[in-house]
Amino acid sequence: MRFKGKVALVSGGSRGIGSAIALALANEGADVVINYVKDVGAASSTVTAIKKMGRRSFNFQADVRNYPRIQAMVDKTLTEFGKIDILVNNAGVNSDSTLGKMSEEVWDEVIDIDLKGLFNCTRAVIDHMKERGYGRIINISSVVGQIGVIGTANYAAAKAGIFGFTKTAAREVAQKNITVNALALGYFDTGMLRRMPENIREQIRRQIPVGRFGTLEEMSAAVLFLASDAASYITGQVLNINGGFYM
Repeated sequence: MRFKGKVALVSGGSRGIGSAIALALANEGADVVINYVKDVGAASSTVTAIKKMGRRSFNFQADVRNYPRIQAMVDKTLTEFGKIDILVNNAGVNSDSTLGKMSEEVWDEVIDIDLKGLFNCTRAVIDHMKERGYGRIINISSVVGQIGVIGTANYAAAKAGIFGFTKTAAREVAQKNITVNALALGYFDTGMLRRMPENIREQIRRQIPVGRFGTLEEMSAAVLFLASDAASYITGQVLNINGGFYM
């Protein structure tokens, strides 16, 4: 098991992509802390599944925009498990509309959760990782931040910002044996995609060279690689996982 004895913290880890990542890490031996905002039922279900694997886990309610709550979550993790080896910044939302119709409140909400939240979580763990001389930080971004999509100015700006944040953070901590990388995800078979009208999903699928949507297992495999010792010489990189949608 690649992560036996390791401790991971996954923001937005209660369902969808975050839950899949948390379960994949646990399956490889990690103890995992699940951050969530509203869906305590989903968070508890993920924790239960992790514990059934023989790993330690707990959930913690914290809005990633609220730094004191994030710090409290990190402090509890250190008290309970003694360390944090892996941080996966996954928490994010989207709220789409064209620029002329987008309110300041909608702009701020997406920027604050998707970008400031990532900053808050990273800031809360970085000194601990530097003191220990070890860390793996993986930031979940999107192909939307690379190509732009009509109606997603807030989301695209936040996800593009993650790329710059990743490279800067990687440079700052590289000599402390901490790597910082990002995943630019394409279209995966998750709840967000399933909520789209069938004709829209088909339009997207036709633009993907491999001819299909990605699976959560394929996405999780990339996280596991970047979190592993096999990727210790990889930092400041953006790994595109999109079936060729963006090249």
